[in-house]
Amino acid sequence: MTGTVIKSTGSWYNVRLENGTVIPCRIIGKFKMDQLKLTNPIAVGDIVSIEMEKGQEQKGIIKTIMPRKNYVVRQSPRKKHQLHFLASNVDQVLIIVTLREPNLKMGFIDRFLVMTEPYSIPAIIVFNKCDIYTKEDFELLEALEDIYQKIGYQVMVTSAVDGTGIDVIRETLKDKITLVSGQSGVGKSTLINTIEPRLELRSDAISEHSGKGQHTTTFAEMYDLSFGGCIIDTPGIKTLAFSHLEVMDIAHNFKEFFAISDQCKYANCTHRNEPHCAIKEAVENGDISFVRYQNYLALLEEVEDQNYWERHKDV
Repeated sequence: MTGTVIKSTGSWYNVRLENGTVIPCRIIGKFKMDQLKLTNPIAVGDIVSIEMEKGQEQKGIIKTIMPRKNYVVRQSPRKKHQLHFLASNVDQVLIIVTLREPNLKMGFIDRFLVMTEPYSIPAIIVFNKCDIYTKEDFELLEALEDIYQKIGYQVMVTSAVDGTGIDVIRETLKDKITLVSGQSGVGKSTLINTIEPRLELRSDAISEHSGKGQHTTTFAEMYDLSFGGCIIDTPGIKTLAFSHLEVMDIAHNFKEFFAISDQCKYANCTHRNEPHCAIKEAVENGDISFVRYQNYLALLEEVEDQNYWERHKDV
């Protein structure tokens, strides 16, 4: 029997068969993927084949994972030398952020895009909670919209309180499989509940002590939308790190950099100190965002520092 993984709890996976029946399943043995060390070898969105357990009429065993058209993977927040699947086989990703409560970490959007670019998964940046933005926030929003729309990303502005952008979001989600993710506390669950009230997801919370978001979604789960399509809701993200990436992985996944990198003098140009670098020239000319470039440099430095001992095990 073949079905789609619609919920992952770490040890059990809910698989929805083609007839709509949902079967709790487990795995036996190990599933390997591209030699990556994974905390969860199966992702929500995976198409799998299962067989029923002997003596267990309502439980199954996952036998095979069908080839994935794409996937989104991040460094495990608990085991830094392992990776964690967010989802697979998605049509698009909604990155939910807000400029206030909690304040946006300026590098977060670019970090997230590094995860979606390898498979060219369309990423839509949603600035939520616009009903509480100040005049200065809207000025920053306008600048950020200009940066990301210029390089081909769709940007939306939403509020679950006053209804801003809700109809546009619904139309964007219709008939698509969409991964919905973002920093903890950005109002992701409240926004989803406004789009699809029958889901009644627990709302994101802000810690009064720290002013930061707290997790409310515990496991990744796929939900059907009444107007067509599915969303995959994921736990809020506090930090994003990339122990599994190298410098050129970062360089290749800033797409406006990659588009003109063949104009650099050196094929392996990292766009830092090399002479005749097309990216540095574009930054100086204003053709590439200085903010994006600064975030890029910070990511390169972090990847090099974090991964140094991994690359020099013989030292």
